[in-house]
Amino acid sequence: MTRSPLLSRTGVATGGGSAWRVVVGFGVVSLAADMVYEGARSVYGPLLASLGASAVVVGLVTGAGEAAALLLRLVSGPLADRTRRYWSLTLLGYGLTAVCVPLLAFTPLLGGAGLAVAAGLILAERLGKAVRSPAKSTLLADAASRVGLGRGLGVHKALDQVGAFAGPLLVAAVVAMAAGTLWPALAVLALPGVVAMLLLLAVRARTDMPAGGTPSASSDPPATRAARRTTLPAMFHWFAAAMALCTAGLVTFGLIGFHLVRAGVVATATVPLMYAAAMAAGALAALLTGALYDRTGPRVLIALPALIAAVPALLFGGGLPLAAAGVLLWGAAVGVQDSTVKALVADLVPRERRATAYGVFAAVQGAGALAGGAAAGFLYELSPASLTTAVAVTQVIALAVLVGVLTRLTTRGPGGRAG
Repeated sequence: MTRSPLLSRTGVATGGGSAWRVVVGFGVVSLAADMVYEGARSVYGPLLASLGASAVVVGLVTGAGEAAALLLRLVSGPLADRTRRYWSLTLLGYGLTAVCVPLLAFTPLLGGAGLAVAAGLILAERLGKAVRSPAKSTLLADAASRVGLGRGLGVHKALDQVGAFAGPLLVAAVVAMAAGTLWPALAVLALPGVVAMLLLLAVRARTDMPAGGTPSASSDPPATRAARRTTLPAMFHWFAAAMALCTAGLVTFGLIGFHLVRAGVVATATVPLMYAAAMAAGALAALLTGALYDRTGPRVLIALPALIAAVPALLFGGGLPLAAAGVLLWGAAVGVQDSTVKALVADLVPRERRATAYGVFAAVQGAGALAGGAAAGFLYELSPASLTTAVAVTQVIALAVLVGVLTRLTTRGPGGRAG
């Protein structure tokens, strides 16, 4: 097997057995870390509401958090490549998550300051996601390339989704035992946080990366450096715009949880259970659309705006069955965004520009998340019907832009995806 160009620069263990240890190790780390932050995210809405937040504040905080997790990768990605401190940034990012989430348990004790502190901790946790993601993804991809990229990333994603499912279930169980009180569940999440950090240190110790980092980008061949200076294709920018509109229309789960509790659709303890179900739906949607993407091409993404538009229509339609269907569709949309959408990004740009493209794409999505989160809270306060209409209009525009991109791709002839 040919050595990955990145492998020699990040220093991930080169043997197949060692590479599998890195892949599985990162998968178990993601499992534990996902239990922490996905468990917490499942109750952000009820937590902020209990601290006195309005729907506007819930939408703004959760939307700003998602925006920070995406926008700041424009900084952390190039920083990781420039300094080659992949492990340092990975450890720092996971550390922020492991510390900030359990500290949310103390916010109900802070009186009037509790809401501000909780908002700050939520944003800091999302900052951790932004710091670690580009660096961790580089390390993981390098290891996975030694054992088969599809197999390696598939194993990692499966373990990751186990944590995304188990975290909300753990939170739901603790909230139920605490008679609806949230802080004990947030405190319990310190345990998987500690496990994640210990496992990450163990994975780091089993790799052969030098402590001082790796060679600089100046050691790359001239052709590679020249390719990295090329501009990103126009179709990439149009696709990023379409997905930003999709992200803006996808209401945050914080606002969903806020509505479910305030409208009396479910009890607080049931919200994380619904979040867990949404994560399961996302995993299935990612597997299904990913397989269809490989078989039929990017046309499968046309379903995404329809999924997003249906979420508020079902969620605010009245009654638990419709709301549950809306939550499942929300999870499916998130799963498609986190998997199949990224496949088309890779197909639209040259290989040497993919890291830059993912950074730009994340920033554009982050802008959509921030605008959408704030607007969703404001429109929800006006009336759920206003929010439903606005999302529908946004997704019609997103669909029009997306169809334009896919049409241009089709006219490029057989196998005409950008490579």
